[in-house]
Amino acid sequence: MLPETNRSLPIRLVILVFGLFIYGLGVALTVQASLGIAPWDVFAQGISIQTGLSFGVSTVVVSALVLLAWIPLKVKPGIGTVANAILIGLFADFWLLLLPDLTIYWQQLLMFLIGVVIVAIATGLYISSQLGSGPRDGLMQGTANALDKPFWLVRTGYEGTVLTVGWLMGGQVREGTLIFALSIGYLVQLSLKFFKIPKD
Repeated sequence: MLPETNRSLPIRLVILVFGLFIYGLGVALTVQASLGIAPWDVFAQGISIQTGLSFGVSTVVVSALVLLAWIPLKVKPGIGTVANAILIGLFADFWLLLLPDLTIYWQQLLMFLIGVVIVAIATGLYISSQLGSGPRDGLMQGTANALDKPFWLVRTGYEGTVLTVGWLMGGQVREGTLIFALSIGYLVQLSLKFFKIPKD
């Protein structure tokens, strides 16, 4: 378990980049399993299908669009925010080149579940660097603050919208999407607790 304080900037940068590297693996596993993916990834996949861009590059495009939405919300990005926006998609593309194609259902399901757990662990790890929130988290928190609405309501609205638009563009929505939606919150909570990240 990582100490909560007294870490130098270089150490925090290493933690950030490694966390995002592992996060990219988690995302790649869920995509490669072909059982449905997280709402924002469905949106990126839809863009990938419609434009011919790779999944990772499409993820970077989505992150860039989200960061533009930070401007009217007056949310300030950190180093970690920019790194998150750029690196997760690129790391996901890297891992997708290495992962095998699976056709047996139980193997696909196992790959997906491992991916979800890795995403949760990596979230706690990169947040523990304390170098800024991810683009989507900042967007949802900024919107919740601006509208004076509960975070869960804003998150549900955003994720429902991107899921629908992504699905209409050809993104994959299956049982994995539901599994991710139902489990990721609890798993991330455990990860944050493990890395001793205080609640807001």
